[in-house]
Amino acid sequence: NECNTSTGQCECHKGYTGLRCENCEEGYLLNQTSGLCLPCGCSSKGSVNSLCDNFGKCQCKVGVTGFKCDQCRDGYYWVNQTSCEPCQCNNYSNSCDVLTGACWNCQGNTEGSHCEKCKVGFFRSILPSHDCNRCPCSTVASTGSCQIKPGQHAPTCDSCKAGYTGPNCDQCDNGYYNSDSICIRCKCNGNVDPEQSPKVCKPDTGECIGCLHNTAGFHCEECQEGYVRDPEGANCTKKEVIPGPEPRGFITAAPNTSRTTSFSTTVINSTLAPTTVQTIFPVNSSDNSTSALADVSWTQFNIIILTVIIIVVVLLMGFVGAVYMYREYQNRKLNAPFWTIELKEDNISFSSYHDSIPNADVSGLLEEDGNEVAPNGQLTLTTPMHNYKA
Repeated sequence: NECNTSTGQCECHKGYTGLRCENCEEGYLLNQTSGLCLPCGCSSKGSVNSLCDNFGKCQCKVGVTGFKCDQCRDGYYWVNQTSCEPCQCNNYSNSCDVLTGACWNCQGNTEGSHCEKCKVGFFRSILPSHDCNRCPCSTVASTGSCQIKPGQHAPTCDSCKAGYTGPNCDQCDNGYYNSDSICIRCKCNGNVDPEQSPKVCKPDTGECIGCLHNTAGFHCEECQEGYVRDPEGANCTKKEVIPGPEPRGFITAAPNTSRTTSFSTTVINSTLAPTTVQTIFPVNSSDNSTSALADVSWTQFNIIILTVIIIVVVLLMGFVGAVYMYREYQNRKLNAPFWTIELKEDNISFSSYHDSIPNADVSGLLEEDGNEVAPNGQLTLTTPMHNYKA
């Protein structure tokens, strides 16, 4: 309601300007509905100035968006709440948290707040691209993680699991062997000293190396020759021979010769395992003397004898059965009645080829009451009209 008396300039309220306060001041927007000038409300942090257009949109700084320039664009975050700066994600992501700047959705097998680390199981390449490549470490043989140590050009696995060794954990450690690409502990039944033979067994086959305690075999599970397992089954002890009776000698003299042969047999207790028979055949002659030692297993000997007996019995039974069948066949052939009757125009001839009954009674062959048998063996057939002789 007041004005300058000389110029006529009205004294305007805040937000208004003009000679008669008819316009909105800079930083204010005319409300079309009420006709009042209202503040633009541009953010002092994100806008270039406090001006806004007729719709109230402010002029934003780089990386800032929003009607009032109070938001960071995608790929930017607030730095000290004063300005929006690009996300620092090492080119592996385009977005980050608007307040903290932590990167989202890291690509290229990376992780971390700025995608600065490789994921577990990947390593940073020494090439200029510094990409994250997968570690050559099996998760079966190692933890799966690796890294390139200073002065090296190839990655090394961080930690191998039990039984595996090598830069890439692809080799079997001492005391293990490879079985279908899996390292398995050697099975030597405790008869190998790792200090004397660190590998314990061959890494490719698992065959034990340097069996101790008088043992032998692929897994050191057997006793060496000349040793037997003790009753407890733990150790291999030297085989003891139990003395037997004095050997008996048999002297055989051949005619017209001066050579004599002496056979002596030493019997060993059959309860030993395995049981063997040692037979010594010393031969004495006028020229020289020789001896031979033969070890024959009782089990093998018994099997051979039993087999021979069975074969002989079977052959005898077969021979007896064949003879019996042949005689039975001959008896049946001889005893079978075989009669022939020959009918001719004049008479009927009757004969029998039954050697066992030469005087067979043929009276019952014909049912006619008038049949008669003559003393000479002829059969007379009497009919009302004819007489026939046989």
